[in-house]
Amino acid sequence: MKVISLFDGISCGRVALEKLGVIVEDYVAYEIDKNAIYISNKNYPDIKQNGSVVGADFSKYKGYDLLLGGSPCQDLSIQRKDRKGLEGNKSSLFWEYKRALDEVQPKWFLFENVAKMPQKDKDTITGALGVEPVLIDAVNWLPQHRERLYWTNIPIGEINNEMVELSSLLENDVDNKYFYNKPFIPKEGKGNQIGKIELRAYDTCCRVYGEHGIMPTLTCVVGGYQEKKIYIEELKKVRKLTPVEYERLQGLPDNYTFGVSDAKRYTACGNGWCVPVIKHILKGIDEYGDTTESEE
Repeated sequence: MKVISLFDGISCGRVALEKLGVIVEDYVAYEIDKNAIYISNKNYPDIKQNGSVVGADFSKYKGYDLLLGGSPCQDLSIQRKDRKGLEGNKSSLFWEYKRALDEVQPKWFLFENVAKMPQKDKDTITGALGVEPVLIDAVNWLPQHRERLYWTNIPIGEINNEMVELSSLLENDVDNKYFYNKPFIPKEGKGNQIGKIELRAYDTCCRVYGEHGIMPTLTCVVGGYQEKKIYIEELKKVRKLTPVEYERLQGLPDNYTFGVSDAKRYTACGNGWCVPVIKHILKGIDEYGDTTESEE
């Protein structure tokens, strides 16, 4: 298969193809983050990196089999009160994906973005791509709520709940640097949040989750205290998730992002795709590879 991936990040799409047993003849990536590029090249040295999508000549890849992409969501997400939608500086890059789709004319395409966006922007993307989006939550495979919209011409099969326990993804021997010397304050009531710790940070950065529960969406970590936190019952202590645990919650191999700082590893994972979701979608392309290969 020949693949072109826009906003490639750390090449989670390539990981999904590998898990499906698909032989990738050519994988062309467009990405500008140097840490993401380093991580991708470390794991897949054959990836052809091309930098920014802006002004790129996609026509030279006409006829490639698969076009992947998930353009920046900052101007679409409800997390930003001053969002400008598809007219914003970052989210307007969607139109580069649309241009690539027109120029490459691939057999298959997949476009991803946040679930909670203005209806007008969702309708615009749907009209441009010509297919209705499908809402999928990563919690069907892993203990992380991560709802995303997927626009694709690939047939998406029935989703069966294969989620594993969060506790089974946790590392055993965790360095003390990941633990907080702050008291745990239990929280009564329902929900995955079981308490908090006092930090000079936003409330969302103080929330603590149980090791047998479900994590909220792993996000791009751009500052201190933003990593997700869990309460370890045996130790009666709160710690942040480790980079390896972030990788596992995204369906990535252990130490896939190793080689950059912890902060950059968290960011890389938070910006990435959940591999089991992409694998489920791509297995609809039954023309390629052996999709019965081991998932390890």
